Amino acid sequence: MFRALYTAASGMSAQQMNLDNIANNLANASTTGFRARRLDFQDLVYQNVIAPGSAATAQTTVPEGLQIGLGTRIAGSEALQTQGDMVNTGNQLDVVIQGQGFFQVQLPNGELAYTRDGSFHLDQNSALVTANGNALQPSITIPADALTINIGSDGTVSVTEPGQTQATQVGTIQLANFPNPGGLSSAGGDLLTATTASGQAVVGTPGGADGLGTLQQGMLEQSNVDVVDQFIQMILTQRAYESDSKVVQAADQMFQDLNNLPSR
Repeated sequence: MFRALYTAASGMSAQQMNLDNIANNLANASTTGFRARRLDFQDLVYQNVIAPGSAATAQTTVPEGLQIGLGTRIAGSEALQTQGDMVNTGNQLDVVIQGQGFFQVQLPNGELAYTRDGSFHLDQNSALVTANGNALQPSITIPADALTINIGSDGTVSVTEPGQTQATQVGTIQLANFPNPGGLSSAGGDLLTATTASGQAVVGTPGGADGLGTLQQGMLEQSNVDVVDQFIQMILTQRAYESDSKVVQAADQMFQDLNNLPSR
């Protein structure tokens, strides 16, 4: 019965963490470019009361054995890489990635981070930056007197200036992809950082031979959180938590009955 208490407690702890993850997904349902996360459960070690295949007699073996599991734990959280819905904003500095890839931005410490949030702005130097002021890499500067800004599907950024009849190219947006995008580490602020699990970034031109997606100007990618699915997962999590709590109550009742047995 002690085993039942600890086993059920591990399930309650895991479901509490699962609910925390669901809450974070729902809280970011309106976050541009957000990737929903899913927790992966894993069973714990087993107590071999009778090992499978152990000898029953000199000529026979136990076909199944007797193994008692000791609960569950959260093994990891995976960022789901499905494409979020795209909305038309009409803002010429908003860019969406159709397909795979991430924008590269430079953090204040000089390191690179990656994001799907394509809502760019101009800083005091007319360079393209994120809402947090992190500069897009490679750096692209828009002339202060630019009349229009055009971002092509291949990342080419061109502008028209007063007195000019043709557009002038001022830079190219490059995208990065990873062998395992799910291994990227969330750093907050809609940013991801590379890890050993994600592998090294593969940088290339949008729509190129590296399998990178294309760009679309004037649009943004919404969060890929499926609100209905998250509510369903919340109900399932709550019911699983209640089931584990019932096991705790049942084990407690059995202890109480045992303690109330008359002594001889």
